[in-house]
Amino acid sequence: MLDPVSLPEKPPILEMRGISKSFGAIKALSDVSFTVKEGEIHALVGENGAGKSTLMKVLSGVYPHGSYEGSILFAGEERHFRDINGSEKLGIIIIHQELALIPLMSIAENIFLTNPPARYGVIERHERHERTKTLLAKVGLTERPDTLITNIGVGKQQLVEIAKALSKDVRLLILDEPTASLNETDSAALLELLKEFRAHGITSILISHKLNEISAVADRITVLRDGRTVGTLDCHAGPVEEDEIIRRMVDRDLESRYPKREPKIGEVIFEIDNWSVYHPLHSDRQVVKNVSLKARAGEIVGISGLMGAGRTEFAMSVFGRSWGRDITGTAKLHGKEVDLSNVHRAIKAKLAYVTEDRKQLGLILPEDIRKNVSLAHLGGVSSRGVIDDIAEMKVAQEFRTRMRIRSHNVYQETGKLSGGNQQKVVLSKWLFTEPDVLILDEPTRGIDVGAKYEIYTIINELANAGKAVIVISSEMPELIGICDRIVVMHEGAFVGEVAGEEATQENIMRAIMRRKGREV
Repeated sequence: MLDPVSLPEKPPILEMRGISKSFGAIKALSDVSFTVKEGEIHALVGENGAGKSTLMKVLSGVYPHGSYEGSILFAGEERHFRDINGSEKLGIIIIHQELALIPLMSIAENIFLTNPPARYGVIERHERHERTKTLLAKVGLTERPDTLITNIGVGKQQLVEIAKALSKDVRLLILDEPTASLNETDSAALLELLKEFRAHGITSILISHKLNEISAVADRITVLRDGRTVGTLDCHAGPVEEDEIIRRMVDRDLESRYPKREPKIGEVIFEIDNWSVYHPLHSDRQVVKNVSLKARAGEIVGISGLMGAGRTEFAMSVFGRSWGRDITGTAKLHGKEVDLSNVHRAIKAKLAYVTEDRKQLGLILPEDIRKNVSLAHLGGVSSRGVIDDIAEMKVAQEFRTRMRIRSHNVYQETGKLSGGNQQKVVLSKWLFTEPDVLILDEPTRGIDVGAKYEIYTIINELANAGKAVIVISSEMPELIGICDRIVVMHEGAFVGEVAGEEATQENIMRAIMRRKGREV
C-alpha cells in the first residue's frame, strides 16, 4: 500500500502587498498586506474608518493603479487595474452596501444592464430571460425575470446583486456589509449561499460588523486598525472568540459591550394612546393597530419585533405623520395633548426622530457637517431670517467636540465620514433642536462595535439628562443591553412588555410566538 501523499496547498488567488493610500495629508492605508486563498471565505473586519472599503476600492480599480503604493497579484500575476472594468474582466466583483439596482427596471434588465446578450447590436430578450432564470435558480430565487426590483424585498434584492455577479463569471466575490439591512432569516440564507459558493470554488471576501455571522462562516479573519494590518486569525486552528476580534479591532478590552448606567427614572413625559395608522397606498391595510405607549424622563424604552412588525411605521407616523394615512389617536407631552400633525409641529413640541436610513433620509451627504447639524433648527443660527455663518460654525464645532465626531473640521463633506461618525452628525442635528423625547430607529445599524459603544454612551447621557429615549432595534442583545423596559410589537400591535432586568431573547420571542399562536 502506498503512503498517502500530502498535496501542496493551493496558491493564494489574491495577494495585496505593501498597499498605502493617502488623501492629501490623511493616510488611509499604510503598508497593508492582505492574502486570500482560493475557495475560502475571508472576513475583513475593523472599526469604521479602519480602511476596509478603501482597500477594496484599490483592489477593484475604483482607485486606479498609480494612485496608491504597493502591488496587487491576482491568480499569480501582478495586475494594474485602471478602473472597475479591468477587475471585473478577471472575475473580481464587488457588491457595495448600497445596492446598485434600478427599482423600476426588471430583474433581468438589472442583471444584464452592462453586458446584455445581443446579436448585431440588438438585445436577445429570450436569451436574457432564460439566462436570468438560470442565475436566479443558483441563488435560490423563484421570481420571474420580468419582476420589477421595486416589487421585491431588500433580502431578495441582495440575491439579485449576487446573481448579477455570477453573470460576470465571478472568481472573487467581495460583499460589503451584505446583511446590514436584512432580517435574521434573509441573513442566514445569504450566509448559506456563500458556503455553497465556497463548495463550488468561488472565493469570497466578507466585510461585516456582525461578528457572530463572521464566526459562523469565515475560514480566516483579517483585522485592520487605523489603516494597518493587525493580523489574520485562522478559524480552523480553533474557535475564534468575538472578544478577541474586538480587542484587535479597537486595541482595548471592552469589559462590556454596553456601558453601565444607574437609571434615574422620573415622571411620564410622553404618552401615546390608541394610535392607529393605515398604509398610505393600500387604504384597507391597517399597519399600526391601536397601540399605547408611555415614556418617562430618564428612561430608555426599547421596541422589539420582527421585520415588518410596524415599528418604523409607528415611529414615523408619530413624528409629524411623516408616514401613513387615516392616523388616529392622541399624543401627550408633560400631560398636555400636543399637535403632531406635521414634522414642524412635532419638532416644536420637542420631539425628535433619528431615521434608520441616515444616508437617504437623515443627512445631505454632499453637504458639510456644519450645514447638516443646523438643518433641523435653522432658527437657532439665524437672525431675521438670514443664516449667521459664524453662529452655524460655532454650533457645529460644539457638537463635533461634544459628540467626538472624527473629522478634519466642520467643513468636511458628511458623505466622506465613516458610518459611526455620520450617525453622530444625525444625532447632533436632532440634539440641536433640544428635544424632550428622542425616537432612535436602528441607531447602530452598519457601524462597528467601537462606534456602537460610543453611541450607547451618548444614549445613556441623554437619558441621564432627563430625556425620554425610545430605541427601535432589530438586534435583541442591543435592546437587552441598554433598555430599562422593552415593549414587543407584532403585526402592528404591542403584544408584550418586559422589564429590562428580566429581558431575555427567549422572553421577547415568547411574546411574539404567543401572539402568532392565537392567530393560527
